[in-house]
Amino acid sequence: MKNARDIFLEIVANNRKVGEKGIYSVCSANAAVLEASFRQAREDESILLIESTSNQVDQEGGYTGMKPVDFAGYVNSIANRVGFPKEMILLGGDHLGPNKWQVLPAEEAMDHAKVLVEEYVKAGFQKIHLDTSMFCADDPGDRKKPLSDEIVASRAAMLCRAVEDAWKDFCPGDPQPVYVIGTEVPPPGGAQEEEDIIIPTKPEDAVRTIEVTRQSFYDAGLSNAWDRVVAVVVQPGVEYGDDRVFKYNRALAGELSGKITEYDKLVYEAHSTDYQTEAGLKSLVEDHFCILKVGPWLTFAYREALFALESMEIELMGGDDGLSHLRDTMDMVMLQDPKHWKKYYSGTENQQLFKRKYSFSDRSRYYWPDESIDTAKNRLIDNLRKNKIPLSLLSQFMPYQFYEILDGRLANEPMELVLNYIRIITGIYSRACGLSHG
Repeated sequence: MKNARDIFLEIVANNRKVGEKGIYSVCSANAAVLEASFRQAREDESILLIESTSNQVDQEGGYTGMKPVDFAGYVNSIANRVGFPKEMILLGGDHLGPNKWQVLPAEEAMDHAKVLVEEYVKAGFQKIHLDTSMFCADDPGDRKKPLSDEIVASRAAMLCRAVEDAWKDFCPGDPQPVYVIGTEVPPPGGAQEEEDIIIPTKPEDAVRTIEVTRQSFYDAGLSNAWDRVVAVVVQPGVEYGDDRVFKYNRALAGELSGKITEYDKLVYEAHSTDYQTEAGLKSLVEDHFCILKVGPWLTFAYREALFALESMEIELMGGDDGLSHLRDTMDMVMLQDPKHWKKYYSGTENQQLFKRKYSFSDRSRYYWPDESIDTAKNRLIDNLRKNKIPLSLLSQFMPYQFYEILDGRLANEPMELVLNYIRIITGIYSRACGLSHG
């Protein structure tokens, strides 16, 4: 039976030839998002690519508290619950490099980064994005300009060597890892509001990234690993702000799109594709932006669904003392611990309040594991299980799910409603990537 890595490579090869299929990458540790994604992939009979970033998951636990082996176990436990085959899961590590340790001298930071990639490989991650674009403490140069391509490429080769060695030492029976290179990603937290368009990567910059990195791999004796470099991260011109979406413009990205066909085996990987239209995502896939990253849109949908449930809870229970107060609890926790949102949400107090709830960047996603928020969410689910939601309320607050229930495709159960709501988004990606049977 084919494994997920081999099927992934077939999708990449198909995309290079005809731009017919792509693959979306679920970048989230949210349990409901992962369950909904597994359900989507099970229905599509496709692989599911799930990635964690070096901020989320590292050898010290990251902000999720999970090391790579913990994250792999967590993902597999959800897959088991859904009945999704383990061999159809492809785990990826995103932005693996010295980012967390850039306050240290380069040699010390890179030592930590080597341990990071080793732990990812040992845990079974097979798609590795090498990102060494950040300055370390003793790097010379203007911090307002990018780190030199040569330094970035040589450090990527160093990490690649660590990945290759870890695979040989710990996982020689598993498929060899595949690599993604390139570092030009959208700014953290989304685009700034004053921008009118997002300029795609210049084709000559993409070429330079490829050529310099290839030379560094060859100089380091990693020609075999270079043959497994499958994608380059570029900016196709898509992004989002707090309440704006910068749509894909084929005309602007046309030259960049055509350039990748000059290289054997390579496609593009596009980050921050959240909130694009289905037609826009399909165009990205056709233009060889084969790997589409999505994360905040999925947790945004999760938040939307729970807020809709709370609105129905209030209508059903009125002034009952047993209300969940989910939104109020979320905002209270975010105000008490503003580290995940403060530098991203500007404006007046009212504007910041609005953004904490409704910004497309969805910084609230970092707070769902909080104990008090989790308690409020569970109370909400409990209340709506005890007080069955009338169809008329569903029509008001969840019209798509209302029709699904009427057609007999969905149970009127709170968490089923939430999962179905998230699947609106996974369905968009599935169809855009040519994975859906529907």
